[in-house]
Amino acid sequence: MKIGVSLSLTTSTIDIVTLAQKCEALGFESLWMPEHTAIPVHVSSPWVGSADGNIPDDMAQIVDPFIALAHASAVTTTLRLGTSVCLVPEHNPIALAKEIATLDYFSKGRVMFGIGSGWLKEETELYGIRFQDRAVVMRESILAMKELWTKDQSEFHGKFVDFPAIKCFPKPVQKPHPPIFLGGRAKNVFRRIVSWGDGWMPTRTDPQEIEQGRREIDRLAREAGRDPSAIEISVHGQAGEPELLRDFESAGAQRAMISLPRGASEDNALAALEEIAGRVLA
Repeated sequence: MKIGVSLSLTTSTIDIVTLAQKCEALGFESLWMPEHTAIPVHVSSPWVGSADGNIPDDMAQIVDPFIALAHASAVTTTLRLGTSVCLVPEHNPIALAKEIATLDYFSKGRVMFGIGSGWLKEETELYGIRFQDRAVVMRESILAMKELWTKDQSEFHGKFVDFPAIKCFPKPVQKPHPPIFLGGRAKNVFRRIVSWGDGWMPTRTDPQEIEQGRREIDRLAREAGRDPSAIEISVHGQAGEPELLRDFESAGAQRAMISLPRGASEDNALAALEEIAGRVLA
């Protein structure tokens, strides 16, 4: 199983350069960064990551993942660079396609594009997107970005994303484009993955759910004429417990991203990385 590291990086946590270099030196496969562009002060949407539903203060302090990963790419050579997840409806797809392709170009093909439509209604609506439309916006954005990544002249005409023939460079190093992993458990997530994605990336999951998801993805892929083995499952936000990771692997996952403690200082993060590596990479 491929083992990555995930951290909600802020200006109070470990420096991205130190973190990335340590991850690569210890042998971790990948480094993953979440995204929140802004958190409205008054919200009604509960956060499922806490018992009381309250949004942690540091969620509003998360740095831009693409700039952080660009720093990481400059000081590493093999470490893969992922978003966990990019909130696609909060971006212009033309600008986002160029940003990701540029990062893939400078990192020599190390980008993994984890995406989601967002759970925080008030954040989504900052961008003029109705919350109920976010999944359609995400789909159209990704389909448009694929056009931009794979064609010298590309155009797209959808309900929410619409542009005439344009030229957009650079193209990604990875062909046809960086792998696209969908997060979440939406009703149609597996159909979306098989239709226009490359993998599933759930969080707060267990081996039983992964096993069920693997079966459903494989079934839908075969029906659609896709090779099921080409669709990866990556479990996000896991503890670094070897037995649990083996169970995830047996259930059909190919990757696990282990979360470092929220707000980890440099000393705490480096100590955690050493301890995790000793348990799961030895």
